[in-house]
Amino acid sequence: MTDLTTAGPGRVTTAAPGRRTRPSTWRRRDAIAGYLFAAPAVVGSLAFVIAPLIAVVWYSLHEWNVLASTFTFEGAGNYERMLADTALHDSLTASAWFSLGVLVLNISLALGLAVLLNQRLPGTTFFRVAFFSPVVVSLVAWTIVWGFLLQVDGGINSFLATFGITGPNWLRTSITAMIAVVVVQVFKNVGLNMILFLSALQGVPEEIQEAATLDGAGAWRRFWSVTVPMISPTILLVSILTVVGSLETFALIDVLTQGGPGNSTTVLVYYLYRQAFQFNEFGYASAIAVLLFLIVLALTLVQWQTRKRWVHHEA
Repeated sequence: MTDLTTAGPGRVTTAAPGRRTRPSTWRRRDAIAGYLFAAPAVVGSLAFVIAPLIAVVWYSLHEWNVLASTFTFEGAGNYERMLADTALHDSLTASAWFSLGVLVLNISLALGLAVLLNQRLPGTTFFRVAFFSPVVVSLVAWTIVWGFLLQVDGGINSFLATFGITGPNWLRTSITAMIAVVVVQVFKNVGLNMILFLSALQGVPEEIQEAATLDGAGAWRRFWSVTVPMISPTILLVSILTVVGSLETFALIDVLTQGGPGNSTTVLVYYLYRQAFQFNEFGYASAIAVLLFLIVLALTLVQWQTRKRWVHHEA
């Protein structure tokens, strides 16, 4: 049945039956739907990432004393102060040693465990759960337990005593304190990296391994020439996450060593906390936060740019 529509005096037009929506209308609707889905993430990023970052930069240009209710513009004064702050330099050194130790030990241990668990030996399920369990344990509870174990008369030294070894006071000397916080941090998160590596190893095609074996490559040669290049994107991801996580470590240091002995374990985040909440130097603490952001950004960009030399099979 045809619909008749009067277009004007003496004129009759016929409306086309079943007129379809124009493609431009569908594209407009898809664009609106896309914007609506992306809006929460964009608003969240603006409110909780971009705006606080801009605020921190603004605060870093001021001397802000909360107790005296003063907020004075200092320009680059806080950044000039950082150049002469020996305690800040010590915290940068501590952060460098801590991050390097965590990166090397975490990736080595996680990759080694993943290789062993990928052999499908009996009991692998139990060990997967055992190594992953610390990841879901409360960090504070985990650190408190380790604090008792690392005491001079704690569990670790008692275990060493059974072999006639006198253990040190782990948390009261600079070198052993740094070793202790690195080990505690690694054991807390190694399970997550182990799972990531295990997933990557299980994605390596068996055909490539078999072809390398037929060419005469041994197990060690296959690992370095076949396995490592195939899982290099995962190694890059784990490296970035580990470095960023180590530079943001605070609770472990606060509970275990409080930055001591001396300033040997006062990493940059903990030094920032002291300046802000112990000395009420919020402007200077904001400048340190900007420095930390730049360090994290620079290290991430360096890792990302150098990936072309050693990362293969990127998607």
